[in-house]
Amino acid sequence: MDKILIVVGAILLIVAVIEISPRVRVPSALALVVIGAVIGILPIVPEVHLDPEWILVGVLPPLLYSAAVQMPAMEFRRDFGAISALSVVLVLISSVLLGLFFWAVVPEIGIATGIALGTIVSPTDAVATSIAKKLGVPSRVTAVLEGESMLNDATALVLLRAAVAAIATTISFGGVVVNFVWAVVVAVTIGALVGALNLRVRARVNDPAVNTAISFTVPYLAYLPAEQLGASGLVAAVTAGLITGAGAARFLTPSHRISDTQNWRMVEMLAEGGVFFLMGLELFALMRDVQQEHTGVTHAIWLGLAALGVALVIRAIYVVPTVWWLERRRRRGDRIRPVLEGFTATPSPTSPPDGEGVVSRRLSRWRWRARFRRHKDPDLADLSYVSPETAGRINARVTRALADIDYYDDTPVGPKEGVIMVWAGLRGVVTVAAAQTLPTDTPARSLLVLTAFVVAAASLLIQGGTLGWLIRTLRLPDTTADDRAERVRLRREMDEAMQKAMTESEKIRAIPWMRDRIEQATREAENSEDGPGSGVTSGLSQSERVQMRVVRREIIAAQRRRLLRLRSEGSYSSEALSRMLSQLDAEEISLDIQAG
Repeated sequence: MDKILIVVGAILLIVAVIEISPRVRVPSALALVVIGAVIGILPIVPEVHLDPEWILVGVLPPLLYSAAVQMPAMEFRRDFGAISALSVVLVLISSVLLGLFFWAVVPEIGIATGIALGTIVSPTDAVATSIAKKLGVPSRVTAVLEGESMLNDATALVLLRAAVAAIATTISFGGVVVNFVWAVVVAVTIGALVGALNLRVRARVNDPAVNTAISFTVPYLAYLPAEQLGASGLVAAVTAGLITGAGAARFLTPSHRISDTQNWRMVEMLAEGGVFFLMGLELFALMRDVQQEHTGVTHAIWLGLAALGVALVIRAIYVVPTVWWLERRRRRGDRIRPVLEGFTATPSPTSPPDGEGVVSRRLSRWRWRARFRRHKDPDLADLSYVSPETAGRINARVTRALADIDYYDDTPVGPKEGVIMVWAGLRGVVTVAAAQTLPTDTPARSLLVLTAFVVAAASLLIQGGTLGWLIRTLRLPDTTADDRAERVRLRREMDEAMQKAMTESEKIRAIPWMRDRIEQATREAENSEDGPGSGVTSGLSQSERVQMRVVRREIIAAQRRRLLRLRSEGSYSSEALSRMLSQLDAEEISLDIQAG
């Protein structure tokens, strides 16, 4: 009974903090850490020693999976180079340099232990990065930070395994590389299979509650087999989430997607709040362990602050060339824009000799990729024979490439955005949980664990506490007008799809007055950025209402197909497309309610 009361009290505390923190302009994660630390010091509260497996296995897979489902796949693809550079290369560099730092300032540990601790404090945390998202960080920077934090946890944990193995025995550099490649390739394969199977199975389930219950098992269905095969379960969970998020609009019904969103949001809220609260509760026990080892809490605090400073310096030095590379890619896109705008692949009027079609199609695709990716001024005029299918694929790539160029121009990453990328790279609960996986016989283990905790807590308090002030100080460009113009353009696309659907509808031909009724309701709804409500069927007979609902479903289906095509082309931002898709979902659910 006492344990149930503790759980209920913790949930109510988390909910209260999350509700109140926006009013006092304090991130809920920071408030929960501080409250947990204060409660942990009370004499009536027993020491808290959380098994790290509860976080690494029980909490992280669903949280990373949920973040991946919501990750805009289009932005993830566009900045995958920067995300990979931050989540893999930067973690490798930081781990080694921080490992050398720890080895130098803590004499009783070896180089392998130092690198292990460097690996623990190197990755940014997906849960902590949510603070940056809520403070108004630019959407492109947010996408890069989210992608980095989803993948670098896996990079760090794979390196940590190698470093821990090196503490007890020897492991070669080649062995580390082979283990890392295996961990990633196998995890991506398993995650992709689980994600694709998830969509196809859930597409056949009618009950939204059952559908959501199945979704709760998906991150573990990806995580567990990957871990059994020695791969990264977190990468598998992230991959499954990316596949699910990209295909949800195509395979899942609106009621399923809304149910998923609401229920996963609740899971995220409680899990994120719970881990930050537990971080605070553990502080007193860690401090007592360090004091008993006579190493001194003050020493751990200064060591953690110094390590955070070194990590930020390394990140800043690394982000500078990354920002330069992103700007260089943007300028390169501007150079090839005129070529792409004037190019259209057309099928050859005559077919090649038998047996040469496949070779020619592959050659055309290879020439397209080579010229677009490697040359500053690609000449696309002399492509050899292309089939209608290949011509369609090439034209789609041209359209998407032009949309990518527009995206890079509209959301440039300059020095101000680079500063945010450095400061918004927060450490969090993963650092604390990973530190507690160090072997119990590790020299100065309590000091190292407390140091990792100080790094995470100081990152949350210092970086997270000042990030909002930094964003306001930098005075980033206001994109409100551009966002409004984009929504207007997308609404026109939806109107065109509606007109086309009504022109092709047999019901409209049979009952012409329906067109005027739907157009009037749509114009009235545009002022509130919502779909036609129940008023469109008011005053109609029962049979006329049924026919009206049929037509509206036809229109929604046509508009959704247009949205999916626009998403594949990259013509609009993910935020605008998601907003419009949610409006269509709400309208379709209202039709289900009216029909029920």
